[in-house]
Amino acid sequence: MQDDPADERFCVGCRSPARRTVLKVGLGLGVGLWWSGSASTQEVDPRAARPREDDRFVLAGRGRSGGAVGVADVPLGDPPVTAYPMDPATGMVRDQSRLNQVLLIHLDPTELGAETRTHAAEGIVAYSAICTHTGCDSWEWQAQTRTIKCPCHFSTFDVRDGARVLDGPAPRRLPALPLKVIDGVLAAAGGFSSRPGFQQ
Repeated sequence: MQDDPADERFCVGCRSPARRTVLKVGLGLGVGLWWSGSASTQEVDPRAARPREDDRFVLAGRGRSGGAVGVADVPLGDPPVTAYPMDPATGMVRDQSRLNQVLLIHLDPTELGAETRTHAAEGIVAYSAICTHTGCDSWEWQAQTRTIKCPCHFSTFDVRDGARVLDGPAPRRLPALPLKVIDGVLAAAGGFSSRPGFQQ
């Protein structure tokens, strides 16, 4: 008896409708499970939750050992300080999502745009540390122009004007995080102005 090439049992790599349907369903389920797992990370792990009002900040890489970041820890005109939010009641650092990285930058308050000034605290502004182009988190400080540049694809942001895009492929400004000062320590005055990260 000769094998029928149309019979899937004997056809290596056969693309029958039944097989394609099974593969599509399997792939769909896999993607769905992955998506629901990643989307619920913030709900399950509070260390991945976005910054909240009254959160303090700790320097990235130091955890709780460095203590909360104060106004004096962000010198005027210096390069941005990278930090993570911290729950003041529990001391829990929200460092389980890279989207929680925050750039703290101390500028001359007289140089800030009107809207930026409302989110600043004593001249210190906070922005998401994740570039809105492809999600890089490395920055070059341009001291003369008071701008930051992403070295991955050279998007440049004006931190005096709400991290507005001045140059490069980034499609939108960096999300701002409003600040306040409590007993000399920087604290979040709310959440990010928009979703941190990049569009896929």
